[in-house]
Amino acid sequence: MNATMPKAAMVLAAGLGKRMRPLTDTLPKPLVPVAGRTLIDRVLDRMDEAGIERVVVNLHHFRSTLEAHLRQRARPRLDLKPEAELLETGGGVKNALDTLGPDAFFVANADVLWLDGKRSALERLGAAWDNATMDALLLLQRTTTALGYEGGGDYFCDPLGRLRRRRGSEISPYIFAGIQILHPRIFAEAPAGAFSLNRLYDKAQEEGRLWGLVHDGRWFHVGTPEGLAETEAELGVVPVSPSIRPR
Repeated sequence: MNATMPKAAMVLAAGLGKRMRPLTDTLPKPLVPVAGRTLIDRVLDRMDEAGIERVVVNLHHFRSTLEAHLRQRARPRLDLKPEAELLETGGGVKNALDTLGPDAFFVANADVLWLDGKRSALERLGAAWDNATMDALLLLQRTTTALGYEGGGDYFCDPLGRLRRRRGSEISPYIFAGIQILHPRIFAEAPAGAFSLNRLYDKAQEEGRLWGLVHDGRWFHVGTPEGLAETEAELGVVPVSPSIRPR
């Protein structure tokens, strides 16, 4: 493991997954199976392969179901962080800072699905992290290669890797791929309660401390049942009716 590779991570798994209904009427979105393996297990598998030692997972929607599933895993070491009320992405991570420790750490959405290129995306992020100049390093995906994504993108990226959020009707070439490295100092002036990480990204951008790294592999937007079917088709899986999909 290189010197800059974070040893801790958080997986954001508390959301309601409304756009994935009816599948999420009976289970949390992180437990939706894609090609025979749940979304969250795919993320945790990648983290284990990258040598991440401990992972915090926040829980809310169908908490007991997700908790029972996660307790069957031996690796990586998991710290489960229930939320009585949804804290959104920023509030969820801030609530876990005491467990994550004083150094930079990974954060990944539980419903992101990616295939690595020649090298692990997590290892590439770790190698690119510069503690002196960065508060946030986001993995980016080109909008033209993001399967299932339809939108105007999220960010522009200069030749050095600094990011600027798109404004108004602009069309930007990159979307945030749901995987990142954050340093705890980005939360220094964060509000209490629920808030989005976007609030912290914008502040980091203003200070020149928001950076990006373009993913060199495949990335899938698994946001709806239709997106799930499209992803499985790309992965070579015979379509299965959602009503009989295994849980």
